[in-house]
Amino acid sequence: MDYKREFIKFMYDSGVLTFGDFTLKSGRKAPYFINTGNYRTGEELATLGKYYAACIEDNKIEGDTLVGPAYKGIPLAVAAAVALWTNYGKSLNYCFDRKEVKDHGEGGMFVGKQLADGERVIIIEDVMTSGKALREILPKIRSSANVQIAGMVISVDRMEKGLESSLSAVQEVYRDFGVKVYPIVTIEDIISAIQDGVIGGREYLPKMLEYRKQYGV
Repeated sequence: MDYKREFIKFMYDSGVLTFGDFTLKSGRKAPYFINTGNYRTGEELATLGKYYAACIEDNKIEGDTLVGPAYKGIPLAVAAAVALWTNYGKSLNYCFDRKEVKDHGEGGMFVGKQLADGERVIIIEDVMTSGKALREILPKIRSSANVQIAGMVISVDRMEKGLESSLSAVQEVYRDFGVKVYPIVTIEDIISAIQDGVIGGREYLPKMLEYRKQYGV
């Protein structure tokens, strides 16, 4: 089993990927939901970091520093940094933003590596729905230093068109900011895993396919 299917099974077994009837923030009724807040143990976090690191390696994303947008991105960036060192011998810096600039002590907007001109930054996030996290973190990054955004790594690309656009959030952020987003898996990978019996949820396949037909890109 390749790392993508391993990751889908890991999400399913961890209770992060669930099936049912869910009302999303957008108001859409979805037959599946991804809640990364259900990762709760050190073992799960270490395993999660392994898949982020694999995605970075698989896509040959070259970077110097991992940035985890507060708050969900913080443990993800830390876990990915550890996994890159443990599994690939690559020691990258990491940092995360504060919600407000600290005006005492070491000060600054970021905790961890202080960004420098010319640095290659990889942003680490969970699931991209609207691109809000990227839109919030980019001005902070660019006001700190003249860095190069090497890419953004997320766990799942839902591949859904926006409320006011025929493009997905991933496509929109590339159009608006030139930032390429690399998902560990896509919703199409998840549907394929259900069809092949890698995970449960077969009873929701018709709804999954209908939802994809209605909102997918």
